[in-house]
Amino acid sequence: MARYIGPACRLCRREGIKLYLKGDKCYTDKCPIERRAYPPGAHGQGRRRRKASEYGLQLREKQKAKRFYGMMENQFHRFYLLASRQKGITGENLMILLESRLDNVIYRLGLARSRKEARQLVLHGHFTVNGHKVDIPSYRVKEGDIIGVRERSKNSPRFKELAELAADKTVPPWLEKDEEKLGGRVLRLPTREEIDVPVEEHLIVELYSK
Repeated sequence: MARYIGPACRLCRREGIKLYLKGDKCYTDKCPIERRAYPPGAHGQGRRRRKASEYGLQLREKQKAKRFYGMMENQFHRFYLLASRQKGITGENLMILLESRLDNVIYRLGLARSRKEARQLVLHGHFTVNGHKVDIPSYRVKEGDIIGVRERSKNSPRFKELAELAADKTVPPWLEKDEEKLGGRVLRLPTREEIDVPVEEHLIVELYSK
């Protein structure tokens, strides 16, 4: 499957905001967007920003959402089609579907420093949902699902370190953290107001509706 293998911080600079792709580094002065808040490339610093067209604004919002959640175009478009078939507002449905991905839930529970790390840990088979191993990062959790770390993984140095980090992590109100068992539970699906991703999803809907 295709995936982006270039510098993660380059994506943040291109979008002009922090996408929190590098975990702890994003919260320090070492974050490149703090030192170079201009687009990447040889002419990024001196290049004059032109007023974006309507299409340009819509495209940037789609790219921003894809990069926040670490998705490629085909997979992102499938999520949009699924959201468009559901009742309610398509843009809000899309954000809720993206937020309910297993890799994102693990990141929200503090069991990974970034969504990218969460995706890697899921692919390596370290997590369970309702007691069954799940190694699909795009797996969509449901209300009542219990997420946990496999027993053989809990004693690894990596998860011992992550357990310490998770203790200080504040989880959103739609999730419940279980520090003792190193996991959590999905109390319900989130509302759009509870999703802190700065994306104007209506622009994405307008782009795909053309």
